[in-house]
Amino acid sequence: MLCLVFAFLITAQALGVENKRESFALSHYIMAGVYDNLGDIDKAIQEYKTALKADYQSSEIHLGLASSYIKKNDTPKAIEELNLAANFNPEAVEPHAILALLYSMQNQAEPAQKEYEAALKNASKLEPKNVNIYKNLGEIYIREKRFKEAEKTYKLVLDLSPADSEAHFYLANVYDELKDRGAAVKELKKAIELKPDYHEALNYLGYIYVEENKSLDQAEVMIKKALELQPDNGAYVDSLGWLYFKKGKLKEALKELERANTLLEDPVIKEHLQKVKEKSDAAR
Repeated sequence: MLCLVFAFLITAQALGVENKRESFALSHYIMAGVYDNLGDIDKAIQEYKTALKADYQSSEIHLGLASSYIKKNDTPKAIEELNLAANFNPEAVEPHAILALLYSMQNQAEPAQKEYEAALKNASKLEPKNVNIYKNLGEIYIREKRFKEAEKTYKLVLDLSPADSEAHFYLANVYDELKDRGAAVKELKKAIELKPDYHEALNYLGYIYVEENKSLDQAEVMIKKALELQPDNGAYVDSLGWLYFKKGKLKEALKELERANTLLEDPVIKEHLQKVKEKSDAAR
């Protein structure tokens, strides 16, 4: 009991508790935590609710109550409390992160992504030089096809960490989506310069060259190197097959594209394979 009193006094001092209402809320908040640690979730919920009667706008209390509801598998009530926690503390990270997880578990991709984005934005304010936060945020923007925002985010990453090969790779993806192939090629070259065994970048740049029907010998070197690192990657095998097609090597192209089709179910591979078969039949 002395430990609980001591904990209460320390917590009250840390939170700047100055009146009886806040002291009442804090005491029940602490007891809720005690019951939670003892595994008595029902009593913990009762204590959190009592604490909220005195301090309804406490984000921490709503977050604690949400945690108890999660342990009771009461997801709707947990989501309700997490939203309140986020509303009462707009700069909080944890409520949004937990909401993202709960929505994801319910296969609600759109709200999950929205909450994850909010969590990352708030986290970036707390850790403005944490490049991983911005990189994760950039990936969300790409998935949502918000390419201008993704471009801005990855440029920020590179301002903080110029030698980040992954940021150069994803920025290249963004430029490609924005129909700026020249900028995409530049970023891919930089990614490979920083990380010579970056097989995703090697294949990506090689495939761009194949699509544009230029530098095919250089493309072949890059794609084959990617395949040395990932020999059963269907996308890379497709790149090699499509390269052979562009070089007029129909027999080799057919072999690689048929293999790619067994490795990966993809409409682009099927389209490439169909074109090679048509060209082969016409050449007979």
